[in-house]
Amino acid sequence: MENLILSFEVVLPLLIMMMLGLFLRSVHLVSDSTVKQLNNVVFRVFLPVLLFCNVYHCDLNGTIRPRLMIFAPVCVIISFFLTFAVICLAEKINARRGVLIQGIFRSNFIIFGLPVTISLYGEEAGGIAALLIAVIIPIFNVFSVAALEIFSGSGKFDWKKILKGIVTNPLIIASVLALIFLFSGLKIPTVLDDVLTDIGSVATPLGLMILGASFAFSAVRDRLREIIIGVAGKLILVPAIFLPIAIAMGFRDAELVALLALFGSPTAVSSFTMAQQMGGDSELAGHLVVLGSLFSIITMFFWIFALKQLGFI
Repeated sequence: MENLILSFEVVLPLLIMMMLGLFLRSVHLVSDSTVKQLNNVVFRVFLPVLLFCNVYHCDLNGTIRPRLMIFAPVCVIISFFLTFAVICLAEKINARRGVLIQGIFRSNFIIFGLPVTISLYGEEAGGIAALLIAVIIPIFNVFSVAALEIFSGSGKFDWKKILKGIVTNPLIIASVLALIFLFSGLKIPTVLDDVLTDIGSVATPLGLMILGASFAFSAVRDRLREIIIGVAGKLILVPAIFLPIAIAMGFRDAELVALLALFGSPTAVSSFTMAQQMGGDSELAGHLVVLGSLFSIITMFFWIFALKQLGFI
């Protein structure tokens, strides 16, 4: 029961902020054009700053675990290519292909993963998860941009266009800058750091409200097949594939919980923003975030319960 309550406590604030956005649109406090403009600001300003701050503030002391830091990125990359291959066969609409690929392989590790790991294993697991953020989030962003770029427009493999999209993407730029500061030891003045932290803190609540304001219940029926594939793939198939491998590799306790949060968390909130800005099916992306977050209350409880019963955590 405690694990179910924990999952509910993590997801409930996200759902409330989405519902607030839906309410604001329903009472005409925000228009469709305003929502699109705000989404553009979130994508180009607030999300990059949030990403930079999350990576920049990672503590490298005492949490370096080389085996885990190699295993997790390799699994994420394998997950991307497996998802890419399956979705190319299962889905014919290009605008939905990139969104489904991103929705299945990319998790809401920052917002969902950290609270779960810290609640189960305290600061030890929190430190491990924070370091994984520095390694994993840039990978998420690079491959997400690649998937969305590949299937934008005509869907032809224009490598120059794809490379340009990756290099000029605000989230990629923020990731690279943050890693440079993190591993070089360069420090930002405290005053500027505080300002950046305040700016970045706007990204998640505003992004969730924009998502709620953009949500259309009528579109669920038209995309039901894709929603089922995306949500089931993210919450069930990905952890079902990679958690047994992690267990076989000897990962236990805090490390395994961090991997559970990585593989079992719902789709990242920023995937909706990226899909809307890069020509993907933003309605499908929004449904994957909203419904994935809702069903993750059940699936995360199941995974935690199963791993505890089997004695792995």
